Amino acid sequence: MEIAENAEDVQTSAQAVAPVPEPVAAPRRRSPAVRRAVVAAVTGCAVLGGVLVLLPDEEHKAAPLPGPAGRAVIAAAVGAPAALPDLTALIGEREARVRAHPRDGLSWAALGAAYVERGSRTARTADYPLAERALRSSLAARPKGNVEALDGLAALAAARGDWRGARVYGEAAVKVAPKRWSSYVALVDAYRGTGDYKAADRTLEKLTGLSSGAGTSVTQRTAAVYGDRGWREDAAAVLADASARAGTPAERAALLRQSGDLAWDRGEPADALRHQDAALAADPSCHAALAGRARALASLGRTAEAVKAYQLALAKQPEPGYALELGELYESLGDERAADAQYAALRARVAAQRAHGVDDALVLGRFEADHGDPEAAVARLRAEWSRAPGIAVADALGWAYHRAGDEDAAHWFLRRATDRQKGGTVRNASYSYHLGAVERELGLYGAARRHLGEAVRINPGFSPLYGPAAREALNAVGSPPEGGVPQMWPPKPPVAPASKQVAPTRR
Repeated sequence: MEIAENAEDVQTSAQAVAPVPEPVAAPRRRSPAVRRAVVAAVTGCAVLGGVLVLLPDEEHKAAPLPGPAGRAVIAAAVGAPAALPDLTALIGEREARVRAHPRDGLSWAALGAAYVERGSRTARTADYPLAERALRSSLAARPKGNVEALDGLAALAAARGDWRGARVYGEAAVKVAPKRWSSYVALVDAYRGTGDYKAADRTLEKLTGLSSGAGTSVTQRTAAVYGDRGWREDAAAVLADASARAGTPAERAALLRQSGDLAWDRGEPADALRHQDAALAADPSCHAALAGRARALASLGRTAEAVKAYQLALAKQPEPGYALELGELYESLGDERAADAQYAALRARVAAQRAHGVDDALVLGRFEADHGDPEAAVARLRAEWSRAPGIAVADALGWAYHRAGDEDAAHWFLRRATDRQKGGTVRNASYSYHLGAVERELGLYGAARRHLGEAVRINPGFSPLYGPAAREALNAVGSPPEGGVPQMWPPKPPVAPASKQVAPTRR
């Protein structure tokens, strides 16, 4: 979805059908700097649909502005999210193009990439098989050097939760075009998903070096990697700066939504709510902000509003994780019937997404551990661990072992999830609660006190169901005895009687 790498790609893209330009009221003069920036952006059409808008060289001539499909192309070229109506327009245009020209590899790649983006932003996972067909058709039409199709396949694998596949396609794309910054975007996600955080760090450095600050997609990966390192303030600063510079409502909304999620993780629900409301004001189709808003409202104790916000989020973007969160909110309110309805909806949604190639093992394992069959959760998450041994999977598997009664295995995986050497430096209230609860079961009261207290300090409202459980567990562990823990330091070695002491030898 990025700028064409060579003149041949640009020439090929120029042969594709361009969108009908919208009328312009009157010619207007563009400065040379603006013309250069727009030319750089629109030549990125070689990836997302072969739409090429050419600006005239003469200073006083005006170029027609692109229509909705062209706007989606320009957004993709600079690494920003397109408005959903523009994305839908682009899909319609590229569908018409490939029907008329089934050997147009660039248009097939653009169509596949657009399907992936729409599917991931709306949870319309039926778009994923369409995306795969389009991207495979692109490879069939252009089997050699087709970095656009490889980028699309990497993004598709990441959207499906297939981190190994994302890694394979991402590395293949980088091998074909090592100077193309867009090929590194899905690769950062893939390395984080497979638990290779050092590779994610290296890839982010390469990405930022090649992208010259381009786009929301780069900023979002930067903030995510900073979060893995525990640099939450740095992540917040990066997102704040980028949202202030955002050029479109969709771009601003995506950044504000991520800022809101970060604020909630830090235990600042009022700030999180402010960011999510601002995201929805900028772009009402930023459906993920609806779930972020519900999360913040639940943390603030505004549970009736939180229920309505979750219901709206599920209507717009029916992610299984949202159904799990709403079910647990209902359960915390004592409404078991409503909770069970959400858990049933979660199972149905997971089954539907599995038919479209989506791997929902993580959310289903979490659900089974607490509300279903813990043994099944262990089996499912062990398989996921073999594919993608990341922080989130380590935490979920450790908790599943705890619920299944194997505290030693639980302790190993939960320490792995919070190990500053093995898994980064992420600070997460839920992970700390899980580890503290297991340490309490093992009789490691000092460690349990430390981790349960950490959970409450990081984000006391991390879960309407388990946040109160963390406080109860902390109170049950109690305070250390007066004077500190006995034998905190090893005893001093005994001193031999004076008659037994030997004078040191002089040298």
